[in-house]
Amino acid sequence: MDTNPALEATLRTRLGPRHPRFAAAAIAGGETAVALGGVPPHSDFEIGSISKGITGLLYADACGRRELSPATPLGDLLPLGDCPAAGVSLGSLSLHASGLPRLAPALPGSASQTRRTASFLLHGENPYGESLAELLAQARAARLRRPRPRYSNLGFELLGHAVAAGAGMSYRDLVAARLSGPLALDSFYMPATPGELGPDALIGTSRRGRPRKPWTGEALAPAGGIRAAIQDLARLAGALLDGSAPGRSALDPVATFAGPALRIGAAWLTLEANGRRITWHNGGTGGFSSWIGLDREAGAGVVLLSATAASVDRQGFGLLRELAAR
Repeated sequence: MDTNPALEATLRTRLGPRHPRFAAAAIAGGETAVALGGVPPHSDFEIGSISKGITGLLYADACGRRELSPATPLGDLLPLGDCPAAGVSLGSLSLHASGLPRLAPALPGSASQTRRTASFLLHGENPYGESLAELLAQARAARLRRPRPRYSNLGFELLGHAVAAGAGMSYRDLVAARLSGPLALDSFYMPATPGELGPDALIGTSRRGRPRKPWTGEALAPAGGIRAAIQDLARLAGALLDGSAPGRSALDPVATFAGPALRIGAAWLTLEANGRRITWHNGGTGGFSSWIGLDREAGAGVVLLSATAASVDRQGFGLLRELAAR
């Protein structure tokens, strides 16, 4: 994919000095334009919670294969014993409606969530990093609240590893076998430790430009631990638009998430605004922000990646609105 100077100039103006390092893609009419700002062509970014959208696709694909169903209890796939989380259904996890908390409880002998948050804010440390075994221990200790729409990183970590277990694979292998391999998304990877970062990995910064430690961890991958380059996220957006991506039914909204205008499928959100239906997900880590959005009726899509933590949501919605209006 060649870079597009006109798109780059537009995004430099829109993103401004808060986003000196970015990569973007605009898909319309079956063609893709890519723009880069201050980064080499194949730089890989933390895509944050867009990882949940990837997990949603894999979950929907596994349902289509009849390896599992929305009613499958989490404990049927992961060794959770008789803890409350074991009875949570995969369908409720996919809709952020399981009753699980946003974040996992701290294990005995480990730093509390308060201390982790303080370490992140003060020193840019990674607040995650757990292994799968540690995630399972956290799940066994988690308390359930009344099921209602409540965003949960813990829930999507467990969902991704459960879907992988149902297929007899690790989450990393599941992504490779069913998504990144078939669609040739060669830059997709999930580092468990900083030592597994690739040669094209960027180091992100806070909103004020301070370097932040990479968010790595085996447990984190399905909810926020995938890294990728813009060319491959553009290819994914195109496959979602043309129907060639696996698990595409994850995009279809099935429940209200936050008010009547915002609905949810398997992770993917749908917003009705100004007569348009936008399917999207965003992401944010300590040093990165991301956004992917589709106007499926218009056949248009936008992906924005920034190596700075300031949100790019507003710019993503604005650019997609302009593309769909052409």
